[in-house]
Amino acid sequence: MARKKIIAGNWKMNMTPSEAVKLVETLKPLVVNDEVDVVFCVPAIDIIPVIEAVKGTNIQVGAENMYYEEKGAYTGEISPAMLTDVGVKYVVLGHSERREYFAETDESVNKKMLKAFEHGITPIMCCGESLTQREQGVTMDFIRQQVKIGFQGVTADQAKTAVIAYEPIWAIGTGKTATTEQAQEVCEGIRACIAEIYDEATA
Repeated sequence: MARKKIIAGNWKMNMTPSEAVKLVETLKPLVVNDEVDVVFCVPAIDIIPVIEAVKGTNIQVGAENMYYEEKGAYTGEISPAMLTDVGVKYVVLGHSERREYFAETDESVNKKMLKAFEHGITPIMCCGESLTQREQGVTMDFIRQQVKIGFQGVTADQAKTAVIAYEPIWAIGTGKTATTEQAQEVCEGIRACIAEIYDEATA
């Protein structure tokens, strides 16, 4: 059975709450499609107003990050329970910018993956290689490691609900463009990696 397609937009550190609501109102009539899942992954401060703005539509709201602890002295972080309490369904984990600027590791992404599943949040786990890694011919070695560590302890049933987002980091702001063929090759490699960990049905 073919999987339902998902279109997810990561807003990064853009849009004040009022700007976010205006953008949602503009986008709502453009994304009415029952054949795909549409997800807006928005800054933490925008989550509640955006959830209100998308009510009655096919749009789901995701967070751009979360921490792997339930609560405590983790200033500036957001717990999975906080997200589920307001209706968040998805969370972006391991984005290249989080890895580069905030020292996230494959291991911390794995902890977040497990906690997201525990709370019924669908993780959108990001993976991708740098220009140096692509030029060295180690693209799939690097991405396979990200996937294998990211999915440690994740059950097959959980893995079937996860989303893996490939981001060719080498094509971001470099003037280079990832072709459809290059992206498809990596996506096939990711599926093969998931099949090795679990089985073909899960991949």
